[in-house]
Amino acid sequence: MNSFLKTGKIGQKETVKVPTTSKAKGTPRQKATPWVEKYRPKTVDEVVEQDEVVEVLRQCLSGQDFPNLLLYGPPGTGKTSTILAAARQLFGTMYKERILELNASDERGIQVIRDKVKSFSQLTASHIRSDGKSCPPFKIVILDEADNMTGAAQSALRRTMEKESHTTRFCLICNYISRIIQPLTSRCTKFRFKPLGEEKIIQRLEYICNEEDLKAEKSVLKTVVDASGGDLRRAITCLQSVTRLKGKGIEITIDDVLEISGIVPVKWLDDLLKVCETKNYNEVEAYVDKFMLEAYSASQVVDQLNDIIIYSNILTDKQKALIAEKLAICSYRLLEGGSEYVQFMNLCCGIMQAFEIR
Repeated sequence: MNSFLKTGKIGQKETVKVPTTSKAKGTPRQKATPWVEKYRPKTVDEVVEQDEVVEVLRQCLSGQDFPNLLLYGPPGTGKTSTILAAARQLFGTMYKERILELNASDERGIQVIRDKVKSFSQLTASHIRSDGKSCPPFKIVILDEADNMTGAAQSALRRTMEKESHTTRFCLICNYISRIIQPLTSRCTKFRFKPLGEEKIIQRLEYICNEEDLKAEKSVLKTVVDASGGDLRRAITCLQSVTRLKGKGIEITIDDVLEISGIVPVKWLDDLLKVCETKNYNEVEAYVDKFMLEAYSASQVVDQLNDIIIYSNILTDKQKALIAEKLAICSYRLLEGGSEYVQFMNLCCGIMQAFEIR
């Protein structure tokens, strides 16, 4: 019970008790589930586009057996969702008991392999589920972001995978397979998850719009896809963020998507090239000052400008090469924590120098 002191006469204090606020009856608290989790595939057949992986997993589920798996590819393509959906189908009601999921970016040392993974792998598993149905007599260890594991931890995992193969299957998930040591990759069946096609992402977003009672034209959803770069998770999150901004029942526009995603409008990039083409330093400096006040990300400019430069019909090959080199240098310095203003000015000066060469 909260309370505060209210002063009455001099030297006297009166205690006033304030009851804690409570929700009115009949108004149950609604759970705000992120759409990424709400629309995560529940079965392997619901996984979008990864046909080869889905077919192999479907065969494994029918035979109730699994090899050790190594799933790799860009983020947001369904790697974690696929193995979790397969595990749910395989174990049913005993799903939580049979799965050990670790994010290797947080727990990536050798001690985690020796303690958590090894102890979990040594436990035996029954072939009968709690509901009486048959169940595979093994468990699954899922190591997400395994490419962030240390070399010592990967070496320790190699021996555990061999020794506990009769009771445990391992699934390594990573973005870069080159960071996984060769002894581990040779013990796993490898599947590459490719970036999702534009039409597949749009179909999924249209399905979510129908479920959530949203109004969005296909051109708007295409803008969401362009902003996500083939990352379905990022596209769904962007769509939910726009909905939180606008509210349900209101039609979503392209400007709303650009506002949320942080994409720089093409007009700003066209003006950037026009200003640099004047070769006037004062005009460039004024443009950069104006641009920085809009609070757009300089690294986002580098990413978008790269595509514009490559497909430009105005610039020569030599000019494209010089600007691309400058973009690479500025991108590296920005990633290392360099000043956005300084790097943006440096980029503009490099583009001006490229325009002087014909």
